[in-house]
Amino acid sequence: MTGVPAGRHGPDPSVGDPRSNYERMTAGELYLADDPRIVDEQAEAHRLMEAVNATPAADRSGRDALLRRLLGSLGRDAVVRAPLYVDFGCNLAIGDRTFVNFGLVALDVAPISIGADCQLGPNVQLLTPIHPLDADLRRAKWEQASPITLGDNVWLGGGVTVLPGVTIGADTVVGAGAVVSRDLPAGVLAVGTPARVVRRL
Repeated sequence: MTGVPAGRHGPDPSVGDPRSNYERMTAGELYLADDPRIVDEQAEAHRLMEAVNATPAADRSGRDALLRRLLGSLGRDAVVRAPLYVDFGCNLAIGDRTFVNFGLVALDVAPISIGADCQLGPNVQLLTPIHPLDADLRRAKWEQASPITLGDNVWLGGGVTVLPGVTIGADTVVGAGAVVSRDLPAGVLAVGTPARVVRRL
């Protein structure tokens, strides 16, 4: 690749940048995931995530206590069914009265905000990480992330995948199995891959 100095893992976009990879990650820029702070925070998050997923469903108070330690915020009367899978947990905010069904994958390298009164079907994926299209950068393990936002009262059907940088407006419904690759406005029904608006609600 022309003009990109080689780093310890190949091309190095951080040349001349005094920030740590953790700081670059939180700024939404290219970073390497072997930063000690990233490794430590992920290890703690995964320890708590495993504890959440191992807590019996009957122990709602115990699970909620663990979720409040793991997540950035857990709204009043929100329900999160296990298993739940996160990268950091602290970058995931879930609003009041939201229901999250089994198997949510919330890769929260960048912030993920889920509004109030949302419904997330089983096996929904909220994916903030982005890997470079440039083969040399990807081989050198550079990555970045972009936030995801779900407005209030959004319903994502089972198996919906939301890609990095997407915002879904309030009251919108996304049909099962859809892949949401761009923003959706409020109050619409969207289906398909990639998701497209089929009508207003």
